[in-house]
Amino acid sequence: MGARVLVVDDEPPILRAVAANLRARGYDVLTAATGEAALTAAQAHQPDCIVLDLGLPGIDGLEVLRHLRSWTTTPVVILTAVDGEHDKATALDLGADDYVTKPFDMADLLARVRVALRHGQAQGSSGPRTIQAGAVQIDLETRRVTCHGQPVQLTPTEYRLLEVLATNPGRLCTYRFLIEQVWGLGRDEKGQYLRAAMANLRHKLDDAFVPQLLVTEPGTGYRLLVPN
Repeated sequence: MGARVLVVDDEPPILRAVAANLRARGYDVLTAATGEAALTAAQAHQPDCIVLDLGLPGIDGLEVLRHLRSWTTTPVVILTAVDGEHDKATALDLGADDYVTKPFDMADLLARVRVALRHGQAQGSSGPRTIQAGAVQIDLETRRVTCHGQPVQLTPTEYRLLEVLATNPGRLCTYRFLIEQVWGLGRDEKGQYLRAAMANLRHKLDDAFVPQLLVTEPGTGYRLLVPN
């Protein structure tokens, strides 16, 4: 049996469809239709990943996420009809690994679950010391970066930004998270520096006009795409 995934949604057709697609791919699937049931299942069964709706009866999804993050780092993929940028940013800042908005493409959701599971596995181990993302290779031991085999000179800030994204491969990293990781807490005014550093990274490692590696999630943050 594959990884255990808890699917939480109060819409029975969606709950059945997501569960069936995950089971068809070998996952061990649990389901819950309320926030209370989700927390009980998470504690009792210790899933490897949680797909969580925000608009739940009783305890809503954001409150469920707050409770979860008080005791577990289990990856969480938000799946919801709530499309407000504030709710999206709040969920990600609370520790969600990704965010999918209904109506959704099932293949895309399954891909996000796979990325979240890989992130969870990396958290549980020392993680790879060399990361390959397309033509870009990042050696975390030597802090050496190459693109198509050629060394790339990065400033300390550019390297730190790339390192944070690379050690969260495929994960959506919010602007706030990146600013805190690169410049420290209480640096909300550093948004312009983040944009400038990202532009420089794209110029050196990616396509500045049509990024394929360092992509923007509008209004939310960035992610580094790593091919399967």
